[in-house]
Amino acid sequence: MALARDPGVGQEQRDAADQNFDYMFKVLIIGNSSVGKTSFLFRYADDSFTSAFVSTVGIDFKVKTIYRNDKRVKLQIWDTAGQERYRTITTAYYRGAMGFLLMYDITSQESFCAVQDWATQIKTYSWDSAQVVLVGNKLDLEDDRQVPKEDAQRVATELGFQFFEASAKDNINVKQVFDKLVDLICEKMNESVNGETSQSVNQKADTLKDKPVTSQGGCAC
Repeated sequence: MALARDPGVGQEQRDAADQNFDYMFKVLIIGNSSVGKTSFLFRYADDSFTSAFVSTVGIDFKVKTIYRNDKRVKLQIWDTAGQERYRTITTAYYRGAMGFLLMYDITSQESFCAVQDWATQIKTYSWDSAQVVLVGNKLDLEDDRQVPKEDAQRVATELGFQFFEASAKDNINVKQVFDKLVDLICEKMNESVNGETSQSVNQKADTLKDKPVTSQGGCAC
């Protein structure tokens, strides 16, 4: 008897191989370990969630093609390890990234306090015009909240970032976060009057050919 093929895997393979797109954006999800970066990515790319936690090793990625503002946008979304020992590996992938989701856990003050350090890394290692959205994940754990929404909004405003609270588990604001990041990247491109940004997009697309250091699992919080 023939085994049924996983339609999700087939779609992901087709997305990765598909060359019919208007733009290709490299996006990174960064933040402390266990804030739910992998869960967030899997919810967005596969509409799946698991409560099992396996820390991401190095860096992994998924490809998803979306339609935004009458354009077909291919997203290569990189899921980075949050542990300090992987920092040298992960910061190497900041180069060429058009956007970042900087994530913290609303139930972890420590992960929120690290936002400033992560923001500094973005400024140090990434393209100057990279767009950033600050995401407070695990909104489903409201009763365990340690980070007031007002504090996070203030920090986001000071850093010049857009801000969302979200939940990968309950699928709250996951699509909205990615849609907003794509819109910000497109707006930044349109602001360029001399074509420099558009040229950069083509140059950065070449960096997507780099082979990732794949993980043996994913962190799911």
